[in-house]
Amino acid sequence: MTPSRVQTEVRPPDSGAAAASGMAQTVRRRLVVRGVVQGVGFRPHVARLAGELGLAGWCRNDSTAVEIEVAGPVGAVDAMIGRVVAEAPRLARVARVDELDPTTRELPSPFAIDDSQDRHGELTMIPPDTAPCERCLAELSDPADRRYRHPFVTCTHCGPRLSITRALPYDRASTTLADFAMCDRCAAEYTDPADRRYHAQPISCHDCGPRIALRDADGSLLAEATEDVLERTVAAIADGRIVAVKGIGGYHLACDAANAGAVAALRARKQRPSQPFAVMAADLETAGALVDLGCPELLDSPERPIVLLPARDGAPICAEVAPGLGETGVVLPYSPLHHLLFASTASGRSGPRALVMTSGNISSEPLCYRDEDALERLAGIADLFLTHDRPIAVPVEDSVLAWSERTGPVALRRSRGYAPLPVELGAGRPVVIAAGAELKNTVTVVRDGKAFVSGHVGDLESLASREAHARVVEQMLAFHRASPGVVASDTHPGYTSRAWAQARAGGWGVRHVEVQHHHAHLASLAAEHGLLGEDLVGLVLDGTGYGCDATIWGGELLRLRDGGRVADRLGHLGAVRLPGGDAGVRNPCRTAALALLDAGVELDGTAPGDELTDAEASYLRGVARTGTGASVTSSTGRLVDVLASIIGVRHRIDHDAQAAIELEASAARWLRANPGLGGVCGDRSSEVPRGSAKGEGAAEGDRSSEVPRGSAKGVPDLPFALAPVDDPTTPQGEGGPTLVLDPRPLVRATAAAAPTADPGALAFAVHRAIAAGMAELAAASCERTGTTTVGLTGGVFVNRLLLHLVATDLTRRGLTPLRHRLVPANDGGLSLGQAAVAWRTLSMDETTDTTCNDDWTPALPSPAVR
Repeated sequence: MTPSRVQTEVRPPDSGAAAASGMAQTVRRRLVVRGVVQGVGFRPHVARLAGELGLAGWCRNDSTAVEIEVAGPVGAVDAMIGRVVAEAPRLARVARVDELDPTTRELPSPFAIDDSQDRHGELTMIPPDTAPCERCLAELSDPADRRYRHPFVTCTHCGPRLSITRALPYDRASTTLADFAMCDRCAAEYTDPADRRYHAQPISCHDCGPRIALRDADGSLLAEATEDVLERTVAAIADGRIVAVKGIGGYHLACDAANAGAVAALRARKQRPSQPFAVMAADLETAGALVDLGCPELLDSPERPIVLLPARDGAPICAEVAPGLGETGVVLPYSPLHHLLFASTASGRSGPRALVMTSGNISSEPLCYRDEDALERLAGIADLFLTHDRPIAVPVEDSVLAWSERTGPVALRRSRGYAPLPVELGAGRPVVIAAGAELKNTVTVVRDGKAFVSGHVGDLESLASREAHARVVEQMLAFHRASPGVVASDTHPGYTSRAWAQARAGGWGVRHVEVQHHHAHLASLAAEHGLLGEDLVGLVLDGTGYGCDATIWGGELLRLRDGGRVADRLGHLGAVRLPGGDAGVRNPCRTAALALLDAGVELDGTAPGDELTDAEASYLRGVARTGTGASVTSSTGRLVDVLASIIGVRHRIDHDAQAAIELEASAARWLRANPGLGGVCGDRSSEVPRGSAKGEGAAEGDRSSEVPRGSAKGVPDLPFALAPVDDPTTPQGEGGPTLVLDPRPLVRATAAAAPTADPGALAFAVHRAIAAGMAELAAASCERTGTTTVGLTGGVFVNRLLLHLVATDLTRRGLTPLRHRLVPANDGGLSLGQAAVAWRTLSMDETTDTTCNDDWTPALPSPAVR
């Protein structure tokens, strides 16, 4: 997920003229450097180069870029211009360098940093927050250094940026450090071009603050001297107490990860009965005792994401941290204060080396980041509050990645360290604000062809979450000097994000464009890879998305075309019935039981049947008999829930995707215990038998091929049936009839294998069957349409095993899989897709302006998605 530096467009010097005139000829040049160049030490970097080369001139921030004017011998000026980009600070991302005509002003000598200039209405980029650099950490632990054990040590190469930014241009007066006057020594460093804290806006020390404090649950001050605060905090955690810790972008709840009682208390108070907690490890050595370190460079990167990794047997943390899973989410300290919690105190006390570090909120509510808010909302959870007096301007959640050797990193949440770096859409003038999804919400603003995706907002279930969503919108519009020309949202009539978009579009007097859920997913993938202008076939697999026929979709094969504005439904997963709506989602055993009955399997002796109460079983038999009382869905997520229950992995859930996560974990454990088995790479035994061209009924006629055949490797073969059918949600045309992947053979085969198969082997087998079925669906469509690239998107594709199996099967068929690398495949990436569709729709319509038009036709749901 680390963005690569974009190649610049600097005009090269005339090498012949330079060689002829050498250092004797002088030249004067003026440049504008655009990209992430504010708050990353870029101006000090320019000034140091100019000083080293003996050049006169100036540089300054404006609200759009860094402007540089320099004069001196031509060879020295050319060398400086080349090094400005080649040796840019580690946090800089140079997008473009433009050359302008020089000014007529007298240039200062030596080279100077001028006051910043605000060009109102222009666009700039704010850098994300990053972890302390090695030099700052060395100072933090050096008793001879004046910043020894200073909880806010930072420099131009590291530390908070987005979270402390109140306005642009990025200067100290525009940050939450504005009220902290620099002491004489900090001021000297700040104005010394040779110092790495030259113009470092968050510069601080023990003398000038900020400062930490410890408070009890009612807010009373317990300690404010740094060493006293740290001593008492470390002791409290070691004693099993829960401490709310104010970090870079908000509060976290911390406790000893080895203390089962403390973890259980945190679960009860936070109302999070089983969802896994993240663990902060003191260092890589400690992390290596908890998990298999397949990617130490990712854990130790400046972005410092939480990374899900295989848990080690006998790891020194309690099982309650991540119950029922074979993985642990691990993060390394990403603020100086975190490092101090793991260091020995002044008295020599050492605390735990692994801490639960989970978001400071009650489940379904947003992250607490204001002190008064945290003291009110977390008072019933935290025993103590480790806080400080540096305000947080922008709350920032942790980024979360999953990792495996087969897939590398897979983004689950893009936030701290990565947001709000933009995705380039191309040239175009429309300003778009996209409201995002209902769950895992993010917001996207498009301006000047750049899509800025916010950090994680969360689920919009509570009033506090909806207020946080509105606040993020206002902040992003302010940061990017944007006045919306269109508001985009999902089409789901019950989503609060859609209602918000409708209301704001009306209030602003601009258009509201509705983008169907799975269209947005595929557009997000296309935008990330710069493919919005090309036709793209994609598998869009998730749990819930409002379809164009008013049913819930989630197992879709779409074709993106017409510049991304239109998505055709070429195929989909066959119907799975969902009894009782949300009750069926919370109780996979009910959906599994109905799926078994619909597939002609009696419930007696099955795992779902054994789990049901008599009343539930009676009700479901009635639903199966009458055909009423259940909604219809093509959701892959619901099919996975069905299979998880049939295998006996999970029958009832208390958090999103719990059954799917545990099914993947079961398969992964089996694969680790049976290396070389399962044919993860190259086994063709999972190919799906093609359904009869006569349609679904013909596929039902002969069930002999649906019985698990049993592979040579001990993993059952579980078939789907693929058949073309007439589908009213897809018009007949050049693509032919809709392709439907019937799940009933898979349900029957899984039920038949379950009594005798190893649960882990069977969990792997259903992953392999789903992957093969989806690859077959995509391949059949690609053959019809002549395309060779298949996009893989939607929340199901955060499952690394399924992602790998589908990609491998597609590659084996001569197709090219395309997956997410930057934004999540889940609903965290949906706002980018919504924004991209709306932006392309407006930017490709030359007759359209951004005023309100009653005749405006939404991009979706009909007829654009067909």
